[in-house]
Amino acid sequence: MSLISINGLAKSYGQVKAVENFSLSADRGELVAVVGPDGAGKTTIFRTVCGLLDYDNGTISIAGHNIAAEFDRIKPLLGYMPQNFSLYPDLSVEENLHFYAGLFGLTGDNYEKKKKSLYEFSGLEPFAKRRAGMLSGGMKQKLALSCNLIHNPEILILDEPTTGVDPVSRRQFWNILKSLRQSGSTILVSTPYMDEVALADRAVFIHDGKKLIEGKPGELTSHFSGAIYQIRQMPSADLMHQLNQIDGLVSRRFGSSIHTHIPPGQNMDNYFDQLSALGIGRDSIKPIEPELEDLFIQLMERTND
Repeated sequence: MSLISINGLAKSYGQVKAVENFSLSADRGELVAVVGPDGAGKTTIFRTVCGLLDYDNGTISIAGHNIAAEFDRIKPLLGYMPQNFSLYPDLSVEENLHFYAGLFGLTGDNYEKKKKSLYEFSGLEPFAKRRAGMLSGGMKQKLALSCNLIHNPEILILDEPTTGVDPVSRRQFWNILKSLRQSGSTILVSTPYMDEVALADRAVFIHDGKKLIEGKPGELTSHFSGAIYQIRQMPSADLMHQLNQIDGLVSRRFGSSIHTHIPPGQNMDNYFDQLSALGIGRDSIKPIEPELEDLFIQLMERTND
């Protein structure tokens, strides 16, 4: 039995369909990444799963309990981290932990043992007396996660927990998530970073409230249609505009280079003359394997056609 089961979820805000016929499941000890641009519906989905938002159609069950009818039985199972830092900035690290422990009736020796274990894996003990508002972005997120773990939830719902966090802190945060998964926690996390998606057991791409694709990160790129090439040239705005005027090519900036894909059945040789006219020689073009971001962009473009 899946710990999280979402079937046919739909939610609208007036005339705007935020989520449409969305389904997803997650098993015990599974880490599922949900990926989509701003406004794709990720936060709406997460808030409905946590019982914070009503929905129009569909069903959501947590550990076999219907969230619409049995939320009191579900609440102790959940830990939810919203996008924005939601703790008390004027309280210290330890005071925030103590406050959240009190909400769940954790006191005395049980609280002290749990606090010690949270400090061990988060590395926050040296900052126990520091006000939460004075912490770095990475430490704030570790504190928010620690507060959500105070009652030993079986399921964690994390809405872009590492957005705006430095790369080292992001890596540390994901090491914590992997440790929690190994201990049996079920984790549903949204992220804008494809390197984080690759660390998940399963990934779900969404756009305009609809699921685009779902699968193991290492297998998803096999669904890319056509061939992809890297152009080793500075992607100036003018060059990108000119490239995308070439019929049959779709080009996107990737860091300091360009990824260009051609449709199935086409040969890159057919485009060399037009590329040469833009100052792009054959020696600066090489075939590459598609990345998750290449696939995501392609799937979004299909929905917009």
